[in-house]
Amino acid sequence: MRFDLVDLRLFLHVVEAGSITGGAERAHLTLQSASERIRGMEQELGVPLLRRTKLGTRLTEAGRSLEHHARVVLAQVEHMRGDLRQYGDGLRGHIRLLCNTSALSEHLPSVMAEYLAAHPKISINVEERLSHEIAHAIRARTADIGILANSINLEGLECVPFREDRLVLVVPPGDPLAEREAVPFAEVVDSPFIGLVDGSALQEHIAEQARKLGKRISYRVQLRSFEAVCRMIESGIGIGIVPRNAALRLVDGFDIRVVDLSDSWALRGLVICTRDVAALPGFVRDFIAHLSGHAPSQA
Repeated sequence: MRFDLVDLRLFLHVVEAGSITGGAERAHLTLQSASERIRGMEQELGVPLLRRTKLGTRLTEAGRSLEHHARVVLAQVEHMRGDLRQYGDGLRGHIRLLCNTSALSEHLPSVMAEYLAAHPKISINVEERLSHEIAHAIRARTADIGILANSINLEGLECVPFREDRLVLVVPPGDPLAEREAVPFAEVVDSPFIGLVDGSALQEHIAEQARKLGKRISYRVQLRSFEAVCRMIESGIGIGIVPRNAALRLVDGFDIRVVDLSDSWALRGLVICTRDVAALPGFVRDFIAHLSGHAPSQA
C-alpha cells in the first residue's frame, strides 16, 4: 500500500472539514492535487472512501476504518518524533490543547507560561470548547489533551484531577440577593444578566441549565472578559455567573458581592483528559505531568 503521510494528513483534513475543498485548504494543497491524492487512495484500496454530496463529503465504511488507522499512524509518528527530539535540536514539539472557559481564563495562563518558559522549543495551540465537545475531540484524536468538567461522560478517556471549578452569582451591593449566603439558580434565572459573548463555553453551560428549567436567559449586555462583566454588574444593571476564582480575584477591585449557587451543577471538577497517555509523544506527557503537578491536593 503506497500511502504516505501527506495522504493520511490530507484525508483527515478532508474528514474534519467535511469537503475535499476544505481539506485541501487545510493541507495547503491545490484542489486538483488533493482530489488526485484521494482518488489514488481509493484506487489503491479498490473501494470508495468518501461519498460526494451537494453538501460536502461523507465517509464510507472503508473511509471510517481508514480514518481510525490514519489517526493511529500519525499519532505514532508524532510519538516517535517526541522520543527522538532529545537527541537533536532540529525538531520542535506542538501540543493541541482544548479547554473550557474556566480553565482557559483562570487556571491555565500562569501554569502554561511557566512550562513554555522552561521549554522554548514547544508550542501550544489552545482552543476554547464546550466540555462535551472536548471529550468527543479527544476520543476522535483531533486534540492531544483536554481540560474539561468532570460532570460529563468521560468514558474511554484517561483523566487526572486539575482544579475545582465552582460557579457563583455576582450581584451589585444594593441587590437584595447580596445579603444571601446561597441561592438556587431557579430563583434568579428570570433576572437581567450580564454575561460573556456568545460562543463562550461557560455561557453555553449556563444556558443549558436554563433550558432544563424551561427558561431562556435575558442578557442586558455580553462582554469578552470576567473583568468587564463584573464592572458592568457593579453599575447595577444586572447580575452574572462567573467562576469563584475570578470573582474572588476581582472583588477587591469592584464594588460587587459574591453569592454561592446552591445547585449541584455549580460545583464541578476540572480534569485533564487524553485518550491514551502512553501513546502520546514524550513532550506531551511531560506537559500533562506539569499540569497535574500543579493541581491542588484533593484531600
